[in-house]
Amino acid sequence: MCTLGIVLALFERTRSGQGQVIDANMVEGTAYLSSFLWKTQHMGLWEQPRGQNLLDGGSPFYTTYKTADGEFMAVGAIEPQFYKLLVKGLGLKSDELPTQMSIADWPEMKKKFADVFAKKTKAEWCQIFDGTDACVTPVLTIEEALHHSHNRERASFITDEEQHASPRPAPQLSRTPAIPCLKRDAFAGEHTEEVLKEFGFSQEEIHQLCSERVIESSKPKANL
Repeated sequence: MCTLGIVLALFERTRSGQGQVIDANMVEGTAYLSSFLWKTQHMGLWEQPRGQNLLDGGSPFYTTYKTADGEFMAVGAIEPQFYKLLVKGLGLKSDELPTQMSIADWPEMKKKFADVFAKKTKAEWCQIFDGTDACVTPVLTIEEALHHSHNRERASFITDEEQHASPRPAPQLSRTPAIPCLKRDAFAGEHTEEVLKEFGFSQEEIHQLCSERVIESSKPKANL
């Protein structure tokens, strides 16, 4: 939210030539991020107790299921055309099931779906649903996400000089893409002195701040 505020203020400055104070805080930022929840309070999405609504795990077509090997598959087949493919992939018949939006039947349908998912491994379910629009995907571990074919093709993750993986900065710009830094992450306090010197602090002042424990300065030491 703070970054967006800075960008907006810079953009506005191109029109007015004036700067302004950006009021960004966690409470209002979090509230704004939850706008969808606030806007849908009176649309029937949250009328049931927690965990029994459409989007919080209550519906059989918008939740996760455990597989035969103890892994999980995520299901998000809300739209009728996606739900139809979900049912087909599970080997069930639509005419033998309650209607999709029959809330009273959701608990029983969840049990039925869970029983079916428990009969195959995650890899087997991936093979069944891969390439379909059923909105059924595997729940990946961090290691699996790192080596997933889509992420590898997109180079979604980078590896630093110490062979630690992390997400590549996003979003990407087509004309001026960022060049990720592959150096190791800085230690806490590693660059404190350099930053203070850039702001005009003398070495004596820095030592005084360190002695008073106002700041922490930590330089990496060689292991001999």
